Amino acid sequence: TQVFLAPVGDHYRTRLTHTLEVTQIGRSMARGLRLNEDLVEAMAMGHDVGHTPFGHIGEELLGKFLPDGFRHNEQSVRIVEKIEKNGAGLNLTKEVRDGIQKHSAPTEGGVETTAWGVPETPEGWVVRYADKIAYLHHDIDDAMRAEIVREEDIPQDIRASLGRDRAERLDTMIYDVIVTSYGKPEVTMSDDVLDATNALRKFMFENVYLAGPAKTEDRKAQGVLWELLQHFEKHPELLPAEHQRIAQRDGAKRAVADYVAGMTDRYALDTYASIFIPSGWSHL
Repeated sequence: TQVFLAPVGDHYRTRLTHTLEVTQIGRSMARGLRLNEDLVEAMAMGHDVGHTPFGHIGEELLGKFLPDGFRHNEQSVRIVEKIEKNGAGLNLTKEVRDGIQKHSAPTEGGVETTAWGVPETPEGWVVRYADKIAYLHHDIDDAMRAEIVREEDIPQDIRASLGRDRAERLDTMIYDVIVTSYGKPEVTMSDDVLDATNALRKFMFENVYLAGPAKTEDRKAQGVLWELLQHFEKHPELLPAEHQRIAQRDGAKRAVADYVAGMTDRYALDTYASIFIPSGWSHL
């Protein structure tokens, strides 16, 4: 999750910094568990390449745009298999593709489900936990930096279980996965730490993800993306050459979705401005 859309400032996280943090956490856990660190890194580096601009807002909108829906994990696999290297793909192993596709689980009523399947390798489970650990910690950090929440706002039972600050919580979660899983066939957390982690995630949803300050620009972001999707669907000849090749192979609608889904927040805003805002007013 990315708390802020197109964040201004060098200290808020983006998809790139999130990916680097997942990779670092994943490698640390893999080393402690004596698993394949390179496999974990490959999964982690590719796990979010299919994420849309404006986070889950963009994913929901693209899901409405495409007849078969849109899921960022499937888009990540599509990119590494069918889009990179002019459509030839990266020739990744089955294990890497599986870890990318199953790096997270969809939720229903705040509870994770197995609708997307579960990782087939322990390295895949490491990446799933690394992703969860990374986004929780950096989202809390971003929310505190923006003064949406304070450290003291986190419930005391969560702080008692996980730690009194970001560094302690990060150490607790990583260490717990290693100690709980070492020498066992499954990679998991202990019940106590998992319960506290889920409680922290619930706290973030109630106080940050679905709260006013981080959601105030959602409707504008939806408008920007929808206008871009409609514009390029009407004018597929304006797509970059590589996406015009995708249009010939998979259809214009799919090519438009691939193009817009691959934008960063800032690039989406800049593209919107270049199309819909007169150049003399673009600074307004």
